[in-house]
Amino acid sequence: MGGKTRESDLIRILVTDDHPLFRKGAVYMLNAQPDIEVVGEASNGDEALQKARELMPDLILMDITMPNCDGLEATRRIKKEMPYVKIVMLTVSDDDRDLFEAIKWGAQGYLLKNLEPEELVDMLRGVFRGEAPISRTTASRILHELARHARGEQAGPSVRDLTAREVEILRLVAKGASNREIAQELVISTHTVKNHLRNILDKLHMQSRVEAAVFAAREGLLD
Repeated sequence: MGGKTRESDLIRILVTDDHPLFRKGAVYMLNAQPDIEVVGEASNGDEALQKARELMPDLILMDITMPNCDGLEATRRIKKEMPYVKIVMLTVSDDDRDLFEAIKWGAQGYLLKNLEPEELVDMLRGVFRGEAPISRTTASRILHELARHARGEQAGPSVRDLTAREVEILRLVAKGASNREIAQELVISTHTVKNHLRNILDKLHMQSRVEAAVFAAREGLLD
C-alpha cells in the first residue's frame, strides 16, 4: 500500500444536501478515498454558507433543490464572500436554466446524481486540479469562459470588498509576516491563512502578496 496522504495534499470537502440518506452515503464514500477528507455537512444553503465560513473547505459539493436557501442562491453568496472555494453542483436536474445559473454564479462543475461513485470522485479530483466538468459533451474551457463573462470584472478593488478577518490578515502581510506568523498571531491554522490569502487576492484581482502589501499600504492599513 502507498504512504499516507499528507494533510496538505488532502481535498477538504463540504457536502451539502437536504436528503440525509444521500448526504451520509456521499460522506462515507468520499471519506473512503485516501486523498479526500469530508470536513463537514450541511442540509441547506444557509447552513452551507455558515459551515463554509467556519471550515474554509477547498471544495463544496452542492445540491440545487433544498429548503430555506437553495443551492444556486447559496453558491452566489458563498462565491461572493469566498471566491477561492470550488463549488460543484450535484443534482437530479438536467435543466439548462439551472446549469447556466450555476455557471453565472461561479460554480466549477455541474454533475447529475446518476453518476457512478468512481466517476464522481474522479470528477471532483479534476475540479480540484482546475478542470470544470458539467457534462460529457461540454469542454471545460467553455464553462470557464461563460463563468468569466457572467460574473464580469469589478471596476477596481476596495478594502470594503474584504471581511474584517481578511483585513487583519492583509495588514499582517503588509508588515512582512509569514503564513506561520499570521497563523500564530490570529490563532488559526496555516491552511486557513492560505485560503484567506487566496480569497484576498481573488477579491482584489491581484497575483501576489507583494501586490496586496502595496495595496494595503496605499489604503492606510499600516497606520
